[in-house]
Amino acid sequence: MDNFEGPKEECGVFGVWAPEEDVAQLTFFGLFALQHRGQESAGIAVSNLQRIMVYKDMGLVSQVFDEATLKSLPGRLAIGHTRYSTTGASVWNNAQPTFRATALGGLALAHNGNLTNTHELEAWLSELAPSEHVPEKKTMDSTNDTSLVTAIMASFGDEPLESVAMKVLPRLKGAFCLTFMTERTLYAARDPQGIRPLVLGRLANGWVVASETAALDIVGASFVREVEPGEFIAIDERGLRSQRFAEANPKGCIFEYVYLARPDTTIAGHGVHAVRVSIGRKLAEEHPVDADLVIPVPESGTPSAIGYAQGSGIPYGQGLVKNAYVGRTFIQPSQTIRQLGIRLKLNPLREVIEGKRLVVVDDSIVRGNTQRALVRMLREAGAKEVHVRISSPPVQWPCFYGIDFATRAELIAPGLTVDEICRSLGADSLGYISLDGLTEATQVPADQLCRACFDGRYPIAIPPAQAELLNLEESK
Repeated sequence: MDNFEGPKEECGVFGVWAPEEDVAQLTFFGLFALQHRGQESAGIAVSNLQRIMVYKDMGLVSQVFDEATLKSLPGRLAIGHTRYSTTGASVWNNAQPTFRATALGGLALAHNGNLTNTHELEAWLSELAPSEHVPEKKTMDSTNDTSLVTAIMASFGDEPLESVAMKVLPRLKGAFCLTFMTERTLYAARDPQGIRPLVLGRLANGWVVASETAALDIVGASFVREVEPGEFIAIDERGLRSQRFAEANPKGCIFEYVYLARPDTTIAGHGVHAVRVSIGRKLAEEHPVDADLVIPVPESGTPSAIGYAQGSGIPYGQGLVKNAYVGRTFIQPSQTIRQLGIRLKLNPLREVIEGKRLVVVDDSIVRGNTQRALVRMLREAGAKEVHVRISSPPVQWPCFYGIDFATRAELIAPGLTVDEICRSLGADSLGYISLDGLTEATQVPADQLCRACFDGRYPIAIPPAQAELLNLEESK
C-alpha cells in the first residue's frame, strides 16, 4: 500500500548502449519510470568511450538531475540506479552506481536485490587481494553488498571483465539484477532464480536493459525478451553477446504482482494490471460480503478493487482521494501533523461513502497501523460498515531478497488469527486472498515463484544467523 508502513520497493536499474543517442537523458527518463522502486537516491554513470563519469545524490530522480546536469554527461553508454536501501544505510556513500578503478580502466555497477552470502564474499575478497583487503575494510566508501561486488571484480588484475564476470557471478547468492559497464561495454546479469525482473529492449540504434518493461516504453524501446535467470549479457560495437553462468531455476517474486511492479509492466508474459484485476475477482469469490460500494486504497489497491467489483456485482467507486504530491520528504512533520497520519496522503469523499456499507480493497497488511487509521477515518466520515479485503495472503515472514519488510516480530499476522487482526483494525470483516488463489491469478506455476513472505519457504539459503533469529523450523 502507498503508506508510511508498507514494504519498501528495493531498487530499479537501467542500462543503455546507444552511440547515436543522448544516453544520459534516456537513462534519466528510464529511472523516472522506475522511481516507484526506490526513492532514497538516484545516480547515473556515463561513458564517452574514454572515461566513465558518475553523478549521484540523495533524493528523487527529479531532485538529483536537472537539464544542466544531464548535458554535462555526454556519452555513448550509461547505467542508472534508483535506490531504496535493503543493505547498508541510507546515506550518500551508499548511493549507486558504485565505481571502481581496475587495471584495465573504470567499472561502474548498479544492483537491484540483496545478496545473502556477503560474509563468504568478504572472505573471498581477502584471498584475492590480501595485502589490500585490510585497509580496504577500514576505508570502505560504502557498506552495501554492491560495493563488495565491484571490489571483487576489480581484484582480478588485467583479466578481461567478461571472463572475470563468469568467475564472480556464480559465486553470488541471493537476488541480483545487475547492470554494469566499462568505458566501452554495457553488461547485465540476473540471478539463477530470477527473483527480481530484468528485461531487454531494442532501440533503433541501440539496446536497453531495465527492471521493468514500463521503462522501455518511456524511452521508446521495443520489448525483446526477459533477461533469463542465470544469463550474462554484454553489449558493445560488436553487438549483443549472451552467456549462461548458471542453470535457470525460476523463482520469480510473487510480490511483484501484488504491489512492487507498475501496473503497466509485463512480467512473464502477463500484464500486471490484468493480474491484479484477476486477483480482485478471486478475492470476491473467496470472501463475498453484502455491501453497497467497493472502493480501493489508491493507487495500489485500485486494480484489485475493480476486479472485486466485477466478481461481486457490487458497484465500484472512488471513496478516497490521494494527494499525488505527498511522497518522500526530508522535512519531518511535527507531532501534531504526525498524529494525522494517513490524512497526509488520503482523504475520504464523505458524500460518496456516508451511510454506505463499504468494501475497502488494499494490497497488503504489514503492521496494521495504517489500515487501523483508515478504518477509523472512514467511520468518522459516515461509513455504515467497513469490510476490508486484502489482495495478498497474510505477510508472515521477512524478505531477504530485496524487499525491506518489517521483522517478523513487527508483522501483525504471525501469532494472530484473521478474526483477531480484524478486531485489531476495527473492521466489520476482514478477508485475505488465499495463497493458492493469488498464485492462480498470476498464471505462473507455484514451483516457479518465490512466496517466502507468505509461506516461509525460502528458495535460496539465508545466512545461519538470520535463520536462527527467525526460528525457521516453524515454517516446516
